[in-house]
Amino acid sequence: MKQLFLCLTVAAGVGQAANIPDVKVPVAPVTLYSDFQQAMPEAVMDALHREADSLMAPAGMSFEWQALKEFRSEKVSVAVAVVHFEGRCDVEGLALKEGQTGSLGWTEITDGRILPFMHVDCGRVRTFLQSTLLGYKPADRERAFGRALGRVLAHELYHVFSVTPKHAARGVAKEEYTVENLLSGGFQFQEKDARALRASRILAALKAAPARP
Repeated sequence: MKQLFLCLTVAAGVGQAANIPDVKVPVAPVTLYSDFQQAMPEAVMDALHREADSLMAPAGMSFEWQALKEFRSEKVSVAVAVVHFEGRCDVEGLALKEGQTGSLGWTEITDGRILPFMHVDCGRVRTFLQSTLLGYKPADRERAFGRALGRVLAHELYHVFSVTPKHAARGVAKEEYTVENLLSGGFQFQEKDARALRASRILAALKAAPARP
């Protein structure tokens, strides 16, 4: 059994945002379970959820967020994914140091099959952004950091739900992110990448699922 990883990495250049039309499609939510190597502050988590929800909404996807410790095998869900948050997920003790390069997030692959298991490296995102986050007002840092984590998660969700290891040239599905990509406004999926998500067999199953009472 060969296990590989799809990785989102950091880049030095400046990326471009892409605008896509808002498409509202009533579908069953994906149950997204999460766990944390270290506790994530509520404000960071709220911003993360909001950003991931916002980025995936044009593809017709919504999420039911659950802690992994709440998983029960008898609970029925149309689609399930798991995300592990590695390292420090807070913005305390930031320093004016150069950001660490490497993978910000990755998705597991076994024998060529993309699995619904994702990882977001909070610690690496934190060190990559820390000198820039220090320029934010303290009240805004957690929100900005959470939004950045939401973008990394949305990238991994793209791999899982479009069932592809490929990356785009621009937007959320591209392979490398800059600091600006993670922190500036208007960073979204390209329209063709949102279409790929809307055309996925997983989304078709979500549409076919009966509405919850």
